Amino acid sequence: MPGGAAGKGASGEPAGGPVRRRRLLTAAGATAAAALLPGCSRGDGRGGLRFLSLAWQQESVAANKRLVAQWNAAHPKARVSYVQGSWASAHDQLLTSFEGGEAPDIIHDASDDLADFAYGGYLADLTGLVSDRLRQDIPGHSWQTTTFNRRVYGVPFLQEPRMIMANRRLLTTAGVRLPTADEPWSWEEFRSVAQRLTRKDTYGVAWPLKEPVSATLNLSLSTGGQLFHRGDDGKVTIRYAKGDQIVPRVIRDQAVTDKSASRSTLGMGGADTLPGFFGDRYAMVPLGFSYRQQITQQAPKGFDWMVLPAPAGPGGDQRQGVSPQTLSIAEDCHRKEDAMAFINFLLRPANMVRLARGDWVLPTGTTALADPALRTTRHGWATGTALADQLRPAPAQSVRGYPEWKDKIATPALQEFYSGAIGEGELEHRLVSDGNRVLARYQR
Repeated sequence: MPGGAAGKGASGEPAGGPVRRRRLLTAAGATAAAALLPGCSRGDGRGGLRFLSLAWQQESVAANKRLVAQWNAAHPKARVSYVQGSWASAHDQLLTSFEGGEAPDIIHDASDDLADFAYGGYLADLTGLVSDRLRQDIPGHSWQTTTFNRRVYGVPFLQEPRMIMANRRLLTTAGVRLPTADEPWSWEEFRSVAQRLTRKDTYGVAWPLKEPVSATLNLSLSTGGQLFHRGDDGKVTIRYAKGDQIVPRVIRDQAVTDKSASRSTLGMGGADTLPGFFGDRYAMVPLGFSYRQQITQQAPKGFDWMVLPAPAGPGGDQRQGVSPQTLSIAEDCHRKEDAMAFINFLLRPANMVRLARGDWVLPTGTTALADPALRTTRHGWATGTALADQLRPAPAQSVRGYPEWKDKIATPALQEFYSGAIGEGELEHRLVSDGNRVLARYQR
């Protein structure tokens, strides 16, 4: 559900990671998931191609359906059926359909959900199918998010940075310097600004960290954090180095030491903080770029807000990890060329712009990014597009075992660290020692 309260990024996990808890499939769960894709075609010509879309915002769904209708009008022999899916159940739904041989032909997902499906043989290798136009228009670092063992298993097409949504009046009254893409705050300055904005009834910042892992890892790229390190043997190990420590320390210091961040929001999703943001309870809230859509819809009349870039690391480093939305083709699809032709149509520059605007996020394509509609200052579009070339693959993009490490190890450890319940030594022990034991089981 990229881009909103219920969606990827806008529910507290950036487009840097899907917002969903992967659950073990019980028999009942598998049946329920399978029911979401009744009678999926295998793309063998009898029922056309089936396109599983996870678009959920009204604008995004409408844009996808219009494009499907346009394709069908021009390609009656390669018709595509639109199938509505949900980010909340996508992983389990797809796993069940893959194992049952009833997968949709064209699959909308997120790049950090592809590794296990790719290694499991469920997704088609697109290396020889991707058009030269797409290959050249989408930057190489975006292609890295969908490439495993030198094979491409998805086309990355939308991405969502994490930005700072700010109350312009409160920042102006406090006299703080407003950052720009050319002159962002450092993490130290961001901490200082949050202190200056904190008043009797107002916190300088609210960190909605119900799902803290992807936010922490992705923002830590700016300070040189990587956490996951792949050796010459191809195996991944975890190290909690200096660059990994800066962002977690700032967040903890704001919440525990400075008391400039509301501790009550640490367990919230992003949408939960909006009423307090509108009511001057929080001067700033770091959120996915797509939250702008909710703010425009829900903010009270006259509420003056602005979009600011995330803080930068040493030397003005503004790199940030993302997990782009992707389009893949099922290995079982019998008409892969037709499926890729549809993807190529869907991701023409003008169409990519329509999809990005519908989801309130950024396209990966450089031609689409240059469109004036995405360069306007209105609703902070220009602030986001100015940072697009700083977006990089999320650190855990191709790490097998990451979902288990995230859910069982990193999420509770970071939650306790940010709340002040454990110190940095215990945090490092859990992330590294406990974490490496988890990853080792996937790399035997």
